Amino acid sequence: MRETGLLRRTPWFYALVGTAIAVAFAGCITGFVLLGDSWFQLLIAAALGILFTQVAFLAHEAAHRQILASGPANDRLARLLGNGVVGMSYSWWSTKHTRHHANPNRVGKDPDIEVDTISFLQEDAARARGVQRLVTRHQGWLFFPLLTLEGLNLHALAFRHLLGRAPVKGRFIELGLLVVRFLVFVAPVFVFLPLGLAFAFVGVQLAVFGVYMGASFAPNHKGMAVIAPDARLDFFSKQVRTSRNVGGGWWATWLMGGLNYQIEHHLFPNMPRPALSRAREIVIEQCRAYDVPYTETTLWRSYAIVIDYLNRVGLGARDPFDCPMAATYRRA
Repeated sequence: MRETGLLRRTPWFYALVGTAIAVAFAGCITGFVLLGDSWFQLLIAAALGILFTQVAFLAHEAAHRQILASGPANDRLARLLGNGVVGMSYSWWSTKHTRHHANPNRVGKDPDIEVDTISFLQEDAARARGVQRLVTRHQGWLFFPLLTLEGLNLHALAFRHLLGRAPVKGRFIELGLLVVRFLVFVAPVFVFLPLGLAFAFVGVQLAVFGVYMGASFAPNHKGMAVIAPDARLDFFSKQVRTSRNVGGGWWATWLMGGLNYQIEHHLFPNMPRPALSRAREIVIEQCRAYDVPYTETTLWRSYAIVIDYLNRVGLGARDPFDCPMAATYRRA
């Protein structure tokens, strides 16, 4: 499709963001060298957690082919940023994320609501046993503390995926990038810092990265309508009704890498970050015309909604389809 209007890429924007992130990384490296054996290094670790998340946003946009002109070039960039800088598996994430975009919040099809440590559906919560059952019953309050482990989990999932038996395109390229990434970003910490400080450094970096990633993705769909497996919805209604925007303007766009415009992103997944705010005005008009609810709230309110939803699911207080939208659209 010829790129026109809002879908036209804005290389100047991504060049500016990339340059800013590169300068920040250089500052962290300089600070790491100058501080030496000091507990102030934990500030550098926290800053790196933030920067890795910002790079993950760029990898996400490249995977959606928003940055460069050709698909293969975007794929190469996403793999380089995702595996080589962030430490995630691009192929694992791409497969999972593609399924999510096709069927957000649809039971049995959206991998983002499949049970893990957290249960997003009442029937999954009811099947929890042992320690997981204890966690599930209080999962709303435990959600953000558990995110401190998400960074480590993403790294482990990357290696598990790439070392598994299932076929993976570019397996050895991704493995090579992961190895180089850990040699560049992790090994020096243990070489130049005392062992205890080194573990604390890596722990803080992983915790900040995990919380920042989770806090950026959680407001988008959690607590929105859950769609039954046999529901019939048109594309527009499905994407809008299951997504939530976060208000705040430019600062929210910077903080969340454009994920604050989740509705527009799901409707136009190839649309670059700078155009999403303009698309929002068009989408709101269409929602009014078709009487489709458009959900937008503040960042803090979205977190409150997520915590409340997870607590209700964990306690089994209500049927997961017990909401007007799901009750309407689960009928074939």
